[in-house]
Amino acid sequence: MDFNQPVIDEFRANAGVVGGMFEGARLLLLTTTGARTGNEHTVPLGYLPDRDGRVLVIGSAGGSPRHPAWFHNLVADPRVHVEAGVFRYPADAVVLTGAEREQTFARVVEDDPAWGDYQEKAGRLLPVVALVEVPVGPPDIAAPSPGAALRLVHDGFRRELALVRAEVARSGPGLGAQLRINCLALCDGLGVHHRNEDAAMFPALARMRPDLTDAVERLADEHARIAALLDELRAVLAEPDRDRAALLADIDRLTGEVEAHLDYEEQQLVPVLDGMAAGG
Repeated sequence: MDFNQPVIDEFRANAGVVGGMFEGARLLLLTTTGARTGNEHTVPLGYLPDRDGRVLVIGSAGGSPRHPAWFHNLVADPRVHVEAGVFRYPADAVVLTGAEREQTFARVVEDDPAWGDYQEKAGRLLPVVALVEVPVGPPDIAAPSPGAALRLVHDGFRRELALVRAEVARSGPGLGAQLRINCLALCDGLGVHHRNEDAAMFPALARMRPDLTDAVERLADEHARIAALLDELRAVLAEPDRDRAALLADIDRLTGEVEAHLDYEEQQLVPVLDGMAAGG
């Protein structure tokens, strides 16, 4: 607890951004219900993107011979709570078994051999757990205002773009399965975010603020252009022997388009969203 609490406090105070040993890592807070006490327990954990919007956590416990307490808790009660960046949501914890567990763990070790080192040190099979979001309504975002929420979500995409770019840059000549999933998860996340804006926020703003029509139309056009780039990147990722330098060029092009789009959207919409929330 002495180690975890400062990390938890920093995470919550900075929308998921922490320094120290977790700086630059994908980090979430996992809250489980104590198997013996029934009390809530929160721990910071590194995670990996997975298919279909799931995320993975691994019960390494730093190579300890015993499974971590959070794993025993979620086996007893699989309904957990996740804080990932600015998003907070309930999730079902699914312990992977059999061939799925073996294939997933092999993929993870290929990407980062430290997981294999932890398993060897621990002398046990490290649990691999998929966290599956339980839909309960609109996103629960830890932000003081709608404009601040939009900025924080955008900042999450900026960080993930930089992280994926760095992962590709330091990868070997081949692109591992986990890195492909990291890239695809980014593509899917951006796609969902933009489709939700197109379906709800943009039409509502255009109705309530006709003066924003030109800005909203430009943002929608940029969404279409970014969607085409995401489709191109997905096609590239499907190629088994894609040249890393060429992939980096594709990611850099996507990053430039996305960052310019996010900057313009914040410039145009953040003051409006906050003004409307304040009754202005």
